[in-house]
Amino acid sequence: MDAATVERFEANRDRLASLAYRLLGSAADAEDAVQDTFLRWHAADREHIEVPEAWLTKVVTNVSLDRLRSAQARRERAAGDWLPEPLLDGDPMLGPADTVEQRESVTLAVLTLMEHLSPVERAVYVLREAFAYSHAEIAEILDITESASQQHAHRARRRVTAGRVAGDIDHAAARRIVEAFVEAASSGRTERLVALLSDDATGISDGAGQGTRWLRFSTPERIAAALRAGFKPTPAKRRLAGGSPAMHAGVVNSCPALIAALGDRVLGVVVLDVRGDRIGVVRGISDPDRLRRFNERWRRGGHDDPIIRSW
Repeated sequence: MDAATVERFEANRDRLASLAYRLLGSAADAEDAVQDTFLRWHAADREHIEVPEAWLTKVVTNVSLDRLRSAQARRERAAGDWLPEPLLDGDPMLGPADTVEQRESVTLAVLTLMEHLSPVERAVYVLREAFAYSHAEIAEILDITESASQQHAHRARRRVTAGRVAGDIDHAAARRIVEAFVEAASSGRTERLVALLSDDATGISDGAGQGTRWLRFSTPERIAAALRAGFKPTPAKRRLAGGSPAMHAGVVNSCPALIAALGDRVLGVVVLDVRGDRIGVVRGISDPDRLRRFNERWRRGGHDDPIIRSW
């Protein structure tokens, strides 16, 4: 493959990756989908490809849909709770962020809700909401009719709307929210945490990839009790972490987040869905495999001063 052909693909890589990530909810799977697309680009008769960008979009979309339909993906995600891989603000895999719809489409809340859509509904929703493709273009990409695209978009939008996180979060707003959260969690007073949570708040943890079952807490009191216990530092926890981590505020998938880091290594991320003036969902992610790309971005630096320098 000549350099110009490789360059043409590389010019599209970030867009393809962000599309695949929204479809799959996994950075690792998205990277694999993009690599598969590159191999097909390499093998294709490119003289007969009139619009390379459209061809690449169609291929990466259908490669991603094949992965969504796979028996392995169905088995893994039918086992219980599932959390998308978190991405740090500024990661090109997050893709376009010019509109509220584009920013919301990459929140963990919406990515999780999209797990309940059919693969075609998910693809139509992502192509329409996040990338502003017309129904005619979507029909061509998915080999369906324009009418079918419109119907899929309507059903998907209706099911996903309930999980949208209202309002834009910038770094300053995220830091204020996370500081209040950390202060309440570290205070030793459960009622302070309960006051930050909505009445129907939910807490989810991924079990840190240790074979532990996913943990779910379904009342503000239980979430607050779990957070209070988790935020209490002990010598055993520090030994397990390898030291005393710093606590940072950040923006993760367009939401405020607490990031626990030991030097250049992120140990865990707590992502907060803020609805109105309260926190609706607390998602804890500490599985090293799920944090692989997050760590790569973190090591490039540029973080704010920590909220807690040594936990």
